[in-house]
Amino acid sequence: MNNSQKVSEAIVKQGILPLYFNADEIVTIDILRSIYKAGIRAVEYTNRGEAALKNFSKMVEIRNAEMPDLLLGVGTIKNLQSAKDFESAGADFYISPGFVPEVASYLIAKDLFYSPGCMTPTEIITAENAGVIFIKLFPGNMLKPDFLSGIKDIFPNLRFMPTGGVDTTKESIESWYNAGVSAVGMGSKLISKKLMADKDYATIELETKKVLDVIATIKK
Repeated sequence: MNNSQKVSEAIVKQGILPLYFNADEIVTIDILRSIYKAGIRAVEYTNRGEAALKNFSKMVEIRNAEMPDLLLGVGTIKNLQSAKDFESAGADFYISPGFVPEVASYLIAKDLFYSPGCMTPTEIITAENAGVIFIKLFPGNMLKPDFLSGIKDIFPNLRFMPTGGVDTTKESIESWYNAGVSAVGMGSKLISKKLMADKDYATIELETKKVLDVIATIKK
């Protein structure tokens, strides 16, 4: 199985892609450990602010030492230089808020997983024609499950994952799965600013476990 497929299968199997950023390196690592304990094996770290790359490099170091089966991806890749910087840091996969052609061609040529954010059929077609196989529907709170239901049949070979607006409730997650998603991206609804500020890692772990259980139930 090639890299892109391996990442794709891991995200689909997990059913959720948690994403977060924290400027503090120690908090970043503690969150990583807590979601890993909950059962997470693929996570997206948001490229936000100056600390992101340095923190990510530390995450890779800790992952290699303690969590060898964890895939570490980077989000908010908006240009080729960022992609190359995080590639040097050891990123396993790359996610953008929008479709970036030069990032797509660079990563796909190297068989590195790339999922761009799309919110129109035109953007999805452009991404598909560039070789993308996994689409991030963004922002999910504006598109809603009905959008995917309406277009899913046109794209039988693509996998979809909404990010933004997916709640931790069974009702919210199930509505997206019924529309045909392969996974859901979940940021602040799962790893909230308050939980991070309070360093409440036990709750982060518990909430993550709950969502994984909900997804397992839905998939049955």
